[in-house]
Amino acid sequence: MKQIRIVFIVLISVFTSSLIAQSKKQKNILLICIDDLRPELASFGASYIKSPNIDKLASEGRAFHNHYVNSPTCGASRFTMLTGMYGTSKNDALFLRAKTMAKKPAEVNPSMPEWFRNNGYTTVSVGKVSHHPGGRGGKNWDDPNVIEMPNAWDKHLMPVAEWEHPRGGMHGLANGEIREKANEMDLFQSVEGEDTIYPDGHITNEALNQLDELTHNSEKPFFLAVGIIRPHLPFGAPKKYLDLYEGVDIPKIPSPEKPKGKTTWHGSGEFMKYNRWGKNPNEDTVFAEEVRRHYAACVSYADAQVGKIISKLKETGAAENTIVVLWGDHGWNLGDHAIWGKHNLFEEGVHSPLIILYPNIKKKGKSTKAIVETVDIFPTLCDLTGLDIPNFADGKSLKSQLKNPKKGGHVAFGYRNGVHTIRTDKYRFTVYKNGEMELYNHKTDPYETKNIALENPEEIERLKLMLNEKISSVK
Repeated sequence: MKQIRIVFIVLISVFTSSLIAQSKKQKNILLICIDDLRPELASFGASYIKSPNIDKLASEGRAFHNHYVNSPTCGASRFTMLTGMYGTSKNDALFLRAKTMAKKPAEVNPSMPEWFRNNGYTTVSVGKVSHHPGGRGGKNWDDPNVIEMPNAWDKHLMPVAEWEHPRGGMHGLANGEIREKANEMDLFQSVEGEDTIYPDGHITNEALNQLDELTHNSEKPFFLAVGIIRPHLPFGAPKKYLDLYEGVDIPKIPSPEKPKGKTTWHGSGEFMKYNRWGKNPNEDTVFAEEVRRHYAACVSYADAQVGKIISKLKETGAAENTIVVLWGDHGWNLGDHAIWGKHNLFEEGVHSPLIILYPNIKKKGKSTKAIVETVDIFPTLCDLTGLDIPNFADGKSLKSQLKNPKKGGHVAFGYRNGVHTIRTDKYRFTVYKNGEMELYNHKTDPYETKNIALENPEEIERLKLMLNEKISSVK
């Protein structure tokens, strides 16, 4: 009996030591960025969208239904996510930062991946994480001497397959078709084949390879960022994803009219430059629905890639010690306000999905309506991993909302070409350089169709103070 008791005590001691070691082990990070993704997913209330893998992630973590990006364009939005700071609204924001680093390195704060790398993490990016897939510049975005984010990544990868180079992959259609002239490339496409007939299939396969390496060959924690390109234009996806929407009712566009007065409406130039077969979705409702079905197919294609990545994470056994973040880099108007694209400060341009899952999350699957913004991601990941939150970060940790989904948020700030906006629980308030303003009451006008700025002078003054405080914080 004494020997049995000793063996039992030893086993308990070993088991306890294992648990303590596991609890002390630094958490990994898996960041999944999806381009041009609206917050229209089944888990966000759009039941017609087929997004089972992202929905499962939402059911296991925390979906932020009121997440707003800081600038509605790829490069500027990714700058805020990757630096935790407000900045310029230019698409080459990170390249401009790199130029400053080369001349005055002491004046540039570390990026988020650099911060984690300096704290013992192996950092790897695959696909479109910064503005250029693979994070390089040059004519074809593959110049090893022109790095978009110096000091950030141990490896920054972009598998190009038959698309020849990262620039080709960025706007690639099936089987290696590269965009040379946008007006000669179809706006949307659906081709029979496996996921690898489009670039995201190869990006995902490389992400799976990196997960294998990071979980089997390193004692260090990892920060793996994966950037999925679709549903970015052109809307190309394997036909099996378009087939998911055969016979599915696509809801009507809730606010399809071009707005009156001063707004950030634009002529949808990025969209309109593709081959549209002479059709305009603002005039042709049948064509508009066809566009929206192909966009939905691209969302489902991106969702399938997310599913593969999460499945691999679980297969490696690392999921129990990994924080997962899924982030849409901005919104995208699908005919809302007669806009087809991003680059605007209406709700649809800056509203995107955010989902965060971390080990042993409480009240999992409970979404939150707290207003949050993209700059919050950097301090949140520091908080969840026990790293110091940098004093230069403009965002706030979302740990309290992750613990309690009913916890309130804060004002979200956005900007585009000198125009500034804030979103509160009740209002969207936008101000132009010449002093003109937009004010929308989201309690009564969720689609921002009636500008009530002139009728609410007291509210305007209060919101101006809030907006000016944000503007003054831009470094």
